[in-house]
Amino acid sequence: MNLRQAGHPYIDQIKRYYDGCNTADVDLMMSTFTDDVAHYFVDHSKVQGASGLANYWAKVAPKTQANWQLDHAIVQDDEAVIEWSMKWQPIVTETPEILRGSEWYVFVGDKIAEIRSYHNNYYLAQPKNRDLWDFDYEARGYRQL
Repeated sequence: MNLRQAGHPYIDQIKRYYDGCNTADVDLMMSTFTDDVAHYFVDHSKVQGASGLANYWAKVAPKTQANWQLDHAIVQDDEAVIEWSMKWQPIVTETPEILRGSEWYVFVGDKIAEIRSYHNNYYLAQPKNRDLWDFDYEARGYRQL
């Protein structure tokens, strides 16, 4: 099976975003976002705005030597779904690991407008981390109890 890692402008844009994350290049990251980009996480509050998100990664990623790679992507209409791997070094062990996850991207034009990031980080395993924080599942039509 061949993994799709190129061949669409959205995939190229996500890879540029990851290049910015991996090098703490705020300007590069911001060039991939809409001004009001929203990034949802399963382990902390949403980060909103191009400057806020770029500065967040420039501050946080170096702390754990995080480095992302796009492993596989599917694109349909204005969305892209990817599988990623992150090489990182948890602070508690100082031993390099690979964490894997998936992200859903929504694009407006050629810019990233929304990221919904899912992963199961052993160090953050808590019941509250089973859903995206701050994401309005009900308003979006997702299943509810």
